[in-house]
Amino acid sequence: MPFSPKGRTRGQGGGSGSSRGETEPPPQDPAERARAICLRLLPGAPRTPKQLADALHKREIPAEVAEEVLARFEDVGLIDDGAFADAWVESRHHGRGLARRALARELRTKGVDPALIEEAVGQLDPDQEEETARELVARRLRSTRGLDRDRRVRRLAGMLARKGYGEGVALRVVRRALEEEGEDVDDLGEVF
Repeated sequence: MPFSPKGRTRGQGGGSGSSRGETEPPPQDPAERARAICLRLLPGAPRTPKQLADALHKREIPAEVAEEVLARFEDVGLIDDGAFADAWVESRHHGRGLARRALARELRTKGVDPALIEEAVGQLDPDQEEETARELVARRLRSTRGLDRDRRVRRLAGMLARKGYGEGVALRVVRRALEEEGEDVDDLGEVF
């Protein structure tokens, strides 16, 4: 094992070798600092240019330098809003059961271009979206047993609404789930 100048082996503390806990002083050139910040943020999770621009602004990188660095990152493919939107839709739909409307809202807040949002959420199959809504209701249905029917309907439909499902889908899915349990759902439209 190599020895450090102080006579200790590296990794035993006390030496002046670089360890993960120590940080080098940040580069003084704003463009260099901006690149370093972006390169540090990107491996953790994909980010949109808006998210990176916000991070650079927070760290007091001049706007024109941030724009230049972000444009270069986009040119070389390190930032891709379309790929980000596609991955976001796939992940959040399958992981959290979010519908198109909720996914589009989240992507707008992340600064994704509306055309890219439309393209990404447009890849969701309406049948798959309804099947996801049925799975969400099936998971929640048991916890509503013992409540009166109208309260169950409001809770289940409310859960779907918060996840971005429209009233028509919510009513259809909840009606079907309750019918399968033997509930009377003939006058269900009056609950909404």
